[in-house]
Amino acid sequence: MTAVGRRIIDGETRPMHRKIRQPTSGICHLVIATHNSGKLREMRDLLAPYRIEAISASDMGLAEPQETGTTFRANARIKAEAAANTSGLPAFADDSGLVVDVLDGAPGIHSARWAGPDKNFRRAMEAIEEKLRARGATGPRERKAHFVSALCIAWPDGHVEEFEGRVDGTLVWPPRGDKGFGYDPMFLPDGHARTFGEMPSEEKHGLPPRGKGLSHRARAFLRLAQACLVSPSPVTGEVGAPGASGGGKS
Repeated sequence: MTAVGRRIIDGETRPMHRKIRQPTSGICHLVIATHNSGKLREMRDLLAPYRIEAISASDMGLAEPQETGTTFRANARIKAEAAANTSGLPAFADDSGLVVDVLDGAPGIHSARWAGPDKNFRRAMEAIEEKLRARGATGPRERKAHFVSALCIAWPDGHVEEFEGRVDGTLVWPPRGDKGFGYDPMFLPDGHARTFGEMPSEEKHGLPPRGKGLSHRARAFLRLAQACLVSPSPVTGEVGAPGASGGGKS
């Protein structure tokens, strides 16, 4: 069972979220449970405004656990709990992927595996395109897809916090842009003229004060920030008020 506290508000039982607070020594350390360099960069960007020093699992020499879950949320928790238990520090993990409607949800939780051990996402995008064409999915209506991001923070004492975000869009071919990572160059978010691969980080994530969160990871992170992070003061830069406005990445 998820180790999350409860509190009573207006007669209703609601989750009691745990904050990641800056210690008196200065910097708060958090393990990012990933060996994916692109994902690590984005997660560090998101955490940077909160004066959290992010240490990657790969830098600590932590092994990658077997992702045996059947959902994004379950796999995010597996990674976060493994890193927290091994390192003795709070750990932050993401499990995300591309869900293609006409492919019955594939690649889904296996999105990274489609790129193979060498993480060749160009090959993975070509595989998706081949399958779309095999099913006659050539028009925008048949090429609908969405990205999902499940975020989990786990503490060594067993407490966990979980959040999820989603962004809908259409798959384009050929891929466009060289920014981002993974399937970004073939994903055109609804209401936009540029793929994630063509957007700089600030545009892709669309975090406050400029936006309300565009990418799947940014949307999940906004929920996490509001519940678990403490925002720097806009005047002094000191960490103070509970985070209610997100922080800097997708």
